[in-house]
Parts: sequence; structure tokens; C-alpha cells
Amino acid sequence: MPQESSDNPLIEKRTLYAGTKPVSFKDGTKVHFHFQTRLCDKEKTLLDDSKKMGSGKPFELVLGKKFKLEVWEAVIQKMALNEVAVFTVKKDLVMQYPFVSKTLRDVNLPREARKSHCCAMTIQTEGVGYDDLNNFLKDPSDLEFTIELVKVEQPEDYEKESWQMDEEEKLKKVPELKEQGNAEFRKKNYEEASDFYAKAIGIIEQLMIKEKPHDEEWNELDKMKVPILLNYAQCKLNQGDYYAVIEHCTTAIKSDPSNVKAYYRRAKAHVGAWNTREAFDDFRKVLELDQSLTTTVKKEMTALEEQIKKKDMEDKQKLKNLFN
Repeated sequence: MPQESSDNPLIEKRTLYAGTKPVSFKDGTKVHFHFQTRLCDKEKTLLDDSKKMGSGKPFELVLGKKFKLEVWEAVIQKMALNEVAVFTVKKDLVMQYPFVSKTLRDVNLPREARKSHCCAMTIQTEGVGYDDLNNFLKDPSDLEFTIELVKVEQPEDYEKESWQMDEEEKLKKVPELKEQGNAEFRKKNYEEASDFYAKAIGIIEQLMIKEKPHDEEWNELDKMKVPILLNYAQCKLNQGDYYAVIEHCTTAIKSDPSNVKAYYRRAKAHVGAWNTREAFDDFRKVLELDQSLTTTVKKEMTALEEQIKKKDMEDKQKLKNLFN
């Protein structure tokens, strides 16, 4: 980033409201702030206002993570908590702003409505999809940021997102998330439990991407993932989300072809989705793998046969009524 000089500073600050207390900043500090962005023209044309974007929540930024608009990290660190200040920034430091703005605007749109022009060629010919940002790209100018610093969290005071963790931290996080999921499951909070399991699965899959498939490290991670997949599937089974159960149990079976729980839960999901042939196939596989479950599985198969007979009778009656 270009350096400020006393003769021609690249960043000028004007305090509107003094802050309540000084803050220390370091890599990993998470800052929450509202911002307005204006052109430095006669009209002070407004480009963006975080309070009018999406939910209106403050923007969150983790320092030291190479955010595309580096100047925001620089100006935030000149502020106190709850301070409101105006920063006038030379155009050399804000050339990336249209791309940051586009991302923030797009994230609040339905997926099909998002403007996807990103590559250099389309930017040259079509821009970024917003007229005011396209005008800035064609004729860059200084920008004015009005920033209100509303909250500051040090790295040790907040739960890191998975993208902020190193591999060791991610490995430690997986059993924590699994246990949190188990605790919610025992309370029958299936939605909350499935969220914890999903986060754990996501972290494992991030780690697997870095390994060569079927190498020792990859296999260990894959083995770790299977029981969490099945926990997630049980939550979805209890919620009646049968196709999610089928999908996750099938993934588990690919990794562990002899997993009885996976076949049993998938069979129950097939019953719920009324895939009767697939349900019988999975119940038979359970019998093949674990004969101690014979009584339970036979009971399930008998109940399914009764449901089929009942449905057949109902269908015949409906057909008969059509011709009466």
C-alpha cells in the first residue's frame, strides 16, 4: 500500500464523534463497523450504506487476512470503539472498491439475479453490473468513507470460522462440534444438532481436499467423517427429510460398504419416501450384515408389506370409484 506523506496525505481523517475507549488491534482481531461510501464530487454522491444492505448488520472484517480493500484495515486501526469518523482516501488506494462493493451488493440478491461479470474481458466490455461502479472504474476518484466502529473482538474472544483456522485447529474443532451436536440431539433439538454435524463434516471435507484420495491421511479423515454423516442423517430422518438421509447414508456406504447403520437408516428413509423396492433391498442388506437385528428388521419389513397392501387396496378403490 502506498505510504502517506505529510505534504500530500493519502488518507485524511475527520472525527465526527469521539470514541468511548481506545482499542488494541492485531492480526486476527475481528472488527464490526457500519460504513457509508461517497464520491468526492460536489454532490457527495452516495455509493453504499451498510445499514441499507441486506439485514443492515455491521460489516465484519478480520484483520491480517489480506482483505481486498486494504485501506479499510488501515483506517479502522486509527479509530476508538464507538467512534464515528470520515476518511477521505486518495483514488490510488481505492481502485479495488468497485469489486468489494459488487460482492457486498450481490450477496443480498437471489442467486439467479446476481451479476456474475468477473473476468477481465467482461469487465472491460460490460463492467461489473452496476452503473455507478462502472462509472468509477472508467473515471476513478477519491472516496469518502464514514465509518462507525461498533464492536471489536480479539482472536481469543470469538469462535473462529473454519477458514481462519490452521489444520491443527480444524482437527481439534471436529470432535467439539460432534459433541455439541450430540448434546443438542439428546435434547431433541434436531435442527441445531444437524447444524453442528454439518459444520464438522464441512471442516473434514476441507482437510480432505488437501490430501491425495485414498492416501493414509485421506483415509483417516474419511473414516472420521462416516459417523458424523450418520448422525446428521439420523437428525434428518427424525425431521422427515428423507432424501437428505438417502444422500448422506449413500455417501457413508461408499466409504464403509459394511456399515449397518447406514443401510438401516437409508432403508427407513426409503420407506418414508415410498421407494419400496430400495427399502426392501436395504433391509435385506442389514439382515445379511448383522443377524442380531433380524427381529427388528423383519418387523419393519412386515410393516412395509402391510402399508403396500393397504395402499394397493386404496388405489383399487379409487379406480373403482372413477367408473361408478
